Amino acid sequence: MMNKKPRFFCDNCGHEVEQDAKACAHCGRFFASVRCPACGYTGSEKAFSNGCPSCGYSAPPVRRPPEQPEKIPAHALPLWVYILSICAFITVCAVLASKLLG
Repeated sequence: MMNKKPRFFCDNCGHEVEQDAKACAHCGRFFASVRCPACGYTGSEKAFSNGCPSCGYSAPPVRRPPEQPEKIPAHALPLWVYILSICAFITVCAVLASKLLG
């Protein structure tokens, strides 16, 4: 059996708010009462502590997908390409330095 915890939403903007919120953190609207989105029953927040007292409505909890580990981009080059590039750069610098100095 799933334990349903009631969820509360701003009637003005639709964003989820805390059960004991006196105003919406998103739009700033102040709350005087709570209204059930299923049947329209209006009452105090305490009356809704276990869901709607009229119809029993309680929204299911929000399920978030698990976080995915960070992946290496597909366009990343193999390590040997970077090592070869650095070796080539050092060789070119050494050749140029020997010609300039000597």
